[in-house]
Amino acid sequence: MENQSRSTGVSTARRIVTSLSLFVSFVAIGIVGSQVRIASQGVTQAKDPGVRPGAASAGGVIAGLSQGQTDVFTAGKGEFTDTDTIDEGLGPRMNLDSCAGCHSQPAIGGSSPAVNPQVALAAQGADTVPPFITADGPVREARFIRNHDGSPDGGVHALFTITGRPGADGCTLAQPDFAPQLDQANVIFRIPTPTFGDGLIEAIPDGVLLANQAANAATKQSLGIKGHANFSVSGRTVTGQTNNNGNDGTIARFGWKAQNKSLLMFAGEAYNVEMGVSNELFQTERDETGACQFAPTPNSVTNVDGTTAADVLSTIEKFAFFMKFLDAPAPSIDTPGGAASITNGKALFSSTGCALCHTPTLRTGSSAIASLSNKDVNLYSDLLIHDMGNGLADGISQGGAGPREFRTAPLWGLGQRIFFLHDGRTSDLINAIKAHASTQSEANRVVGNFLGLTEAQKQDLLNFLRSL
Repeated sequence: MENQSRSTGVSTARRIVTSLSLFVSFVAIGIVGSQVRIASQGVTQAKDPGVRPGAASAGGVIAGLSQGQTDVFTAGKGEFTDTDTIDEGLGPRMNLDSCAGCHSQPAIGGSSPAVNPQVALAAQGADTVPPFITADGPVREARFIRNHDGSPDGGVHALFTITGRPGADGCTLAQPDFAPQLDQANVIFRIPTPTFGDGLIEAIPDGVLLANQAANAATKQSLGIKGHANFSVSGRTVTGQTNNNGNDGTIARFGWKAQNKSLLMFAGEAYNVEMGVSNELFQTERDETGACQFAPTPNSVTNVDGTTAADVLSTIEKFAFFMKFLDAPAPSIDTPGGAASITNGKALFSSTGCALCHTPTLRTGSSAIASLSNKDVNLYSDLLIHDMGNGLADGISQGGAGPREFRTAPLWGLGQRIFFLHDGRTSDLINAIKAHASTQSEANRVVGNFLGLTEAQKQDLLNFLRSL
């Protein structure tokens, strides 16, 4: 998720309110909250406890790495936090000048920070700040739904240029004209996804995802939950599968629509699209204006003459290893609300049906990296894409994910995130939950179950979510 008028407009609110009138009939389905002891007694109205206080519960290196693996992680973190300059290949068009600028909450590798660095970046050159970017709002990228001729667009339209910045003499580029596109409801937004534990996610076999998809089939059907893996329709090499990823027939799993297959692909695309830096995966500049090329292309390449692994690896390989070796977020056992409330909330999370898509635990397969091999992954996601209805629809298709479909967002680390949903439209968990419900959303009955809880039960469930 994403369009400003779509995400905050009256029409969305009306759709949600209309949907709520249908939920009374859903409340009885799947709720066993009356069988759970309620810890949050005396709650008059449940509310999101907010960002969990204390030290960051994520951002460290996964345990058990070799010295060489740790060295590559350290080198990758250095590149991830580095601010790129024009002579290093930044631009000519970009959304930010550092990976960590987007991924820094609550630690490097996370999600959008409280203070948006895009505002400061705009001030360094001749750019203006688009109206959907604010100092206290999330880092955002913008995509257009349609081209001028009505054909599908869906691509990222970079917010900023290098025009007017030191080292960009002679380069004159105009920012996209967002105003008419906003007026036509043709702009959608996405915010950064956290990268904690991504190496574990990458190591989950396709078979595990498909087995989990098939599990609890009757219950899922009764609640209207479907979901499927994102296979790109460009190839078909596995007998019996209608849609396959490219030519290899495997499942993609990274990004808001599970559109990227691997961390290396994710890193290469982000470097090129978000920062304008070409690399060995994406060798073509996104803007080839001659007067705006100030670095050789591709900008990030393997150094075959390097003397150490970290020296040899290209920048995007270092990014990928940094994300691969980032440890999973650690949940709290007692904050917020106390251990009893969190325990009760976890039970309600399951009984209302939330856990049917936000699968608490999957398991990795065998890996050449011992620290990733045969491990439980407590990600709270099935990594499938689901129809989220008209209220969250962004109008964009990616691979096998349609205009209303999104990957089940992993919830680990949610307790310390600030912005929710694909476009960062809210910082309130209750609003985020309600936004899952709209016309034709697979989540309608589950949201109805949540709304049918007592306020004390809702509070326990919210406390559980903020404990993750």
